[in-house]
Amino acid sequence: MDLTTANKNLPEPLSCPNMIAIASGKGGVGKTWFSTTLCYTLAQKGQRVLLFDGDLGLANVDIQLGLTPEQDLGGVLDNKITLKGAITHYIEGKFDIIAGRSGSGTLANIPTQRLAELRNDLIQLAGSYDKVIVDLGAGVDRPVRLMAGPAGMTLIVITDEPTSLTDAYAFIKLTHASNALANIGIVVNMAANVREGEKTYETILNVCRNFLKYEPPLIGIIRRDIKVREAIRAQTPLLKRHPSTEAAMDVEAIVRKLLRKG
Repeated sequence: MDLTTANKNLPEPLSCPNMIAIASGKGGVGKTWFSTTLCYTLAQKGQRVLLFDGDLGLANVDIQLGLTPEQDLGGVLDNKITLKGAITHYIEGKFDIIAGRSGSGTLANIPTQRLAELRNDLIQLAGSYDKVIVDLGAGVDRPVRLMAGPAGMTLIVITDEPTSLTDAYAFIKLTHASNALANIGIVVNMAANVREGEKTYETILNVCRNFLKYEPPLIGIIRRDIKVREAIRAQTPLLKRHPSTEAAMDVEAIVRKLLRKG
């Protein structure tokens, strides 16, 4: 992919230090599960949290949490409601959500200017929260990169699958090319154990080091845990249903690191 072509016509990103974008090169790596679990954990630490379902077109945050929001991003993009008007309070998790429009592929074709307006509205809304978590769509297309632009940190969720690693590298390459100061971190999900997670991280680290002269830090490793699937099926946050399981403790460790970073 030509970097000049890939990044042209994207509005200059604004800055939103308390925004964390959650990205992945491909689907199926647990990105949305991580986003919702991260929000729940942050909220239990007393943080005011907003989860923005930025997977424009294939949104499923509300489904994972068992919610039926009265409003969603569809209404915002149709100019029927404001972004603030699309907020749903998730009582069980003690955080707010702006849901996407599940099952619709049309939102991925939003004009760049309308996406930029949505992004800027989100930045303004972020002033009312300690953390804003943006669950991005998988891949490196225009809506994903534009919505990630303002984030003070972008966490890329990877697994040991070759396609996950190659697609995550593509995301890092494009992001780093458009903004050399971008704060990118790696989260390894579904690792067999800590050592295997470290090996997965070292694989992408070496590629970035060799070809980009850039070393994204490891933010955390989440071990494979059968309780995760059970919690997803129950549409209940893992830390509420199984707070002592390995994956729950791993997310807790990630949150502690993020809070130390500010």
